[in-house]
Amino acid sequence: MSCRPPIRLKSTLAIAPGLACLDSLVACLAVCVALAGPAQALAQAPQPAAPVVLDRVVAVVNNQAILSSDLDDEIRLSVLDPAGVGLGVLTRKRALEQLVARALIQQQIRQEDAQAADPSQAEVDARLADIRKEIPACVRQNCASEAGWKTFLAAHGLTPERVNTYLRYRVEILRFIEQRFRQGIQISPQEIETYYHNTLLPQYAAGEAIPALDKVAPRIEEILLQQQVNVLFDDWLKNLRKQGEVEVLDPALETPETQGAGGKGSQ
Repeated sequence: MSCRPPIRLKSTLAIAPGLACLDSLVACLAVCVALAGPAQALAQAPQPAAPVVLDRVVAVVNNQAILSSDLDDEIRLSVLDPAGVGLGVLTRKRALEQLVARALIQQQIRQEDAQAADPSQAEVDARLADIRKEIPACVRQNCASEAGWKTFLAAHGLTPERVNTYLRYRVEILRFIEQRFRQGIQISPQEIETYYHNTLLPQYAAGEAIPALDKVAPRIEEILLQQQVNVLFDDWLKNLRKQGEVEVLDPALETPETQGAGGKGSQ
């Protein structure tokens, strides 16, 4: 009797190649999934945020940078400037003009080593006391009291330290200018009274407490004196601008004053 191969052996041999292909397909799919996993995770990973500009240089005065935040600071502090009362909101252009002029003057003070212009803390405190009692915006919030002063500062985004630094700069510059240009300037009682009636009183609303003339006369005299001194030192400041390097980096902030300054102007 002859021996024939079992039929199941043929079946096994016929199926085996299919199983091999199936195993290869499963392995291939596994590799594809493994490779796709990291790529998908990378695609879903959060992308880095675009850089945020926190500040920028808007002008350079003899290698001293003026920042955009300095303009914002100057605008906030303008509420403490009696000479600016009635002129409306300080614009960024005017703020830059003021900062350029202040930088040039302070550099000149340092160059001449004018120690006599350095104010004492008592002088700065006295100026602050005058401001808290006399500026209409401050009077309305009762800045003479500590609670009212804190409320006023918070409303204008200011701190006592920043106000102290600002007033020290102003007193220093005024003293320096007065030392150079004040000689011979006299403010008459009539000029003080005219300023009181025509400029100061209209700033107060009906029903508000108005300081007496004799109380504010010294402050008015100082304001008028500053105006007169400004006329005299204007040419001096123009010369400083011509001799110095003033470069405005933001064309939108250019003014005739900054365009006429020495240096390159806007680029």
